[in-house]
Amino acid sequence: METTRVVIRVPGGPDALEFETIDLPPPGPGEVQLEQTAIGLNYLDTYQRSGAIPLPLPAPMGTEAAGRVVAVGDGVDLQVGDRVAYAMLPGSYATHRNVPAARMVKLPDGISDEVAAATLLKGLTVSYLMGRTYKVQKGDPVLFWAASGGVGQLAGQWGADLGAEMIGVTGGAANCALIKELGYAHALDRNTDDIAARVREITGGKGVPVVYDSVGAASFDASLASLAPMGMFVNFGATTGQPPPVAALTLQNNGSLFFTRPTLLHYMAARADLEHAATELFDRLLAGTPHVNINARRPLSEIAEAHTALESGTTTGSTVLIP
Repeated sequence: METTRVVIRVPGGPDALEFETIDLPPPGPGEVQLEQTAIGLNYLDTYQRSGAIPLPLPAPMGTEAAGRVVAVGDGVDLQVGDRVAYAMLPGSYATHRNVPAARMVKLPDGISDEVAAATLLKGLTVSYLMGRTYKVQKGDPVLFWAASGGVGQLAGQWGADLGAEMIGVTGGAANCALIKELGYAHALDRNTDDIAARVREITGGKGVPVVYDSVGAASFDASLASLAPMGMFVNFGATTGQPPPVAALTLQNNGSLFFTRPTLLHYMAARADLEHAATELFDRLLAGTPHVNINARRPLSEIAEAHTALESGTTTGSTVLIP
């Protein structure tokens, strides 16, 4: 059979994204073939497209999707007709594809394909950030940048459900109002607020035990200045460029701080960890917290426009691509 997919031949802007139609062989041992029904859009995809995260070229694009199993290879427990989803498998911008069965998670009744595609990567990210990188405790004040984005919206609700005092940073009055409805006790405007000063005010001068920062260069100084002694700086993205190198003495002089740059790929490398985190995420979704905000649904044919909108910084919530 044939599949249509999106690739880049050279890194670049959204116009580097190209469509191609290729023959798709039957699934090999340990693989399943998917008819994809919904594809997630993540900022990670723009890093790969631009070359910030180098890939062997030509490179199939996309990292997350949901769909239906239409064929199985040898040694696979999944069956034709099963609904599944995956994250962190390059090449998700496609109508059909072969994927390792061991990287699939079955979708329970009550979780739609669109919700799965919109939340699996983001939800798994929030799960490890708040449960393993730094284990958020009841009563913790937590600073989270890009709070109105897809990850940030899930994190606000997740953290509030854990009993944390969530402090979100976003841009503009409308987004500040939005995140106050999504678990954030405090909404800070990056355009007008002195973030570190406001954090100190909120925490009675103590600072926060953890900062979750996916912004990078532009937020680095404010994040560092917001931390309490022995606090943890969790940098998990760089939408404004990479943060500067962190000297050991900088961490010491600012309060014996910890700095880490985690990635989902490492935290979910073991099948048991993936299954545990996916089950936790699906259970939370079925219980109604977090609520998923799918802000846009676009045909895959509009992938360049979707990337442009995402990089503009004006989107909120999640975007789903329909093959």
